[in-house]
Amino acid sequence: MSSNTIIAAAVPQVRAGLLSTDTRLDLLPDGSPGPRLFKIKSAEERTVRNSAEGLLRLRYAWRGYQAVSLPADQTVNKITLTALEQDATIGTITVSLDGPEGLAADDIFGAELRALRDEGRRICEFTKLAVDPIASSKRVLAALFHVAYVVSHRMRGYDTIVIEVNPRHVRYYERVLGFRVLGEERLNRRVNAPAVLLAADFDYIREQIGTFGGQPELAATERSLYPHFFSLAEEAGIIARMMKAQKPASPHTH
Repeated sequence: MSSNTIIAAAVPQVRAGLLSTDTRLDLLPDGSPGPRLFKIKSAEERTVRNSAEGLLRLRYAWRGYQAVSLPADQTVNKITLTALEQDATIGTITVSLDGPEGLAADDIFGAELRALRDEGRRICEFTKLAVDPIASSKRVLAALFHVAYVVSHRMRGYDTIVIEVNPRHVRYYERVLGFRVLGEERLNRRVNAPAVLLAADFDYIREQIGTFGGQPELAATERSLYPHFFSLAEEAGIIARMMKAQKPASPHTH
């Protein structure tokens, strides 16, 4: 498969001050199936990574954080995902899978991560998250998190996710995604800002997706972000597309 598009999703339209409930998500081929469409892609192309880095610099600078860089290339243990609308990057997230080199959070939360490993946990980390505020941020954030979850849990078998967030954002991630505090506030030297370590079990996330995913109309009463996630059927389509993309081409027979 030549395309690295993982999924294409419709952005809800806003009419008369109300969010449209017509937010069905479809797996779509590359092309322009209609207005207000964003795609989740793996950042394999240099131009895509450069655009994602530009968004990161803007959003980090706006928050007063020190600039960070994306991995130079996609690797087995570091996968950057981007959300694009008409080739403009509107969101990005990097999945880091635990391995011999450890995780970025080991720098200041090494003891907490060692405790998880000692429990037999397979841990991964979502880092370098940025979403363009002009975009439908909840929708884009949910799509990025869901595909990152598919990569790390459904396809690679990791069972625990950790993230470092600014102390101001702890309650948000607790409420909308079900994270819990694992390490108290410390200085993150990479961005020169305070950070708190949060963790969540993928079993919990999988349960929430099964209950709420693909039902954005529930967002009016459900405080979490999970109604904006994909449905289980859509998730299965994502997995099938990614597995197809990973299969080597069959050799030609003569």
